[in-house]
Amino acid sequence: MTRPTIRTLVAAALVATVAIVTSGCGPSDSVAEQYADGSTKNYIGGDGTVVEIPPANRGEPISFTSTTDLGEPLDSADYDGDVMVVNFWYAACPPCRAEAPDLEALHQQYQDQGVSFIGVNVRDQASTAVAFAERFDVTYPSVIDITDSAVQLAFAGQVSPNAVPTTIVVDREGRAAARITGRAEKSILNSLITTVLDETP
Repeated sequence: MTRPTIRTLVAAALVATVAIVTSGCGPSDSVAEQYADGSTKNYIGGDGTVVEIPPANRGEPISFTSTTDLGEPLDSADYDGDVMVVNFWYAACPPCRAEAPDLEALHQQYQDQGVSFIGVNVRDQASTAVAFAERFDVTYPSVIDITDSAVQLAFAGQVSPNAVPTTIVVDREGRAAARITGRAEKSILNSLITTVLDETP
């Protein structure tokens, strides 16, 4: 009986590890596929899936506190009564860079209509997040969530931000109303915001 070589054992172990890491991931752009095609982008990307939650099926209000990339405190309670658009991102993520101008455009469009945008940086230090905001002219605040993942955990029980980017629309009562997993296409996000804005408080 031929004994397996060390190279064969290492290859088998890598395949097994990838299978374990990606089981249940969901998005089509998985780590397993990255391994198979030789990609090294190092993130789990979403496929643009949109989930809308009817008002009767929404969970409890989501609350969180954190610190922005400018060192300022941010409390979700300060946005009570607003529709919130919460975008989970980091600077080296290609779809995060691609969607940044659209998110800023929608922020400008809705900022006087009771809609607040908040970024949640899941990987970078504050200086990197600030440089990103300057490069892409992003004017809404982003919190740095790398230390304790407090904002990610606040959403995890209801609509987990399980890919980067993920964008969650929160209704006026602080409940998750919709989620886009992957790059937020402008017209789709605009429609989701409009739907939640039109709901009777």
